[in-house]
Amino acid sequence: MERSLELLKEEFKSIRTGRATPGLVENVKVSCYGSLTPIKQVANISAPEPQLIVISPYDPSIIKDIDKAISQSDLGLTTNTDGKIIRVPIPPLSGDRREKIVTQIKDMTETTKISVRNIRRDANKHIDKEEKDSVLTEDEAKKAKDQIQKFTHENEAKINELLKQKTDEILTI
Repeated sequence: MERSLELLKEEFKSIRTGRATPGLVENVKVSCYGSLTPIKQVANISAPEPQLIVISPYDPSIIKDIDKAISQSDLGLTTNTDGKIIRVPIPPLSGDRREKIVTQIKDMTETTKISVRNIRRDANKHIDKEEKDSVLTEDEAKKAKDQIQKFTHENEAKINELLKQKTDEILTI
């Protein structure tokens, strides 16, 4: 359940909020050296200004590959390249785009909640099996299921809090 929460946090980093952050492009996959590699592994990414991301590749020969990967990503960003570094200006978001992004993050959080619930279901099945095989008593099985339900509620609350924070961030910038 914790891993599902961490994955959601990582996905939220790549969501455009109108402010430049390295997390916006760091996981975009670049086709270089015969494989798909995240930009963060082949370049230094920084945000020197609130509306600009600067990408400095470790190997200048892959600058065109990075440029192409960002252009083809679903982030809707354009790049400016001077041969050594890539500048990615972050334009302000329109009201419609903000609403679409909020819908997108709601879908992400719902997927994460489903993942958490599936983990709960699998754990409960495991407990039922152990109870049937006489590994656990009926009381132990009930306590374990109650504990799993408690973890599920805690993680869903954390997911809802992340959703609220990200929604507020997107709608107020």
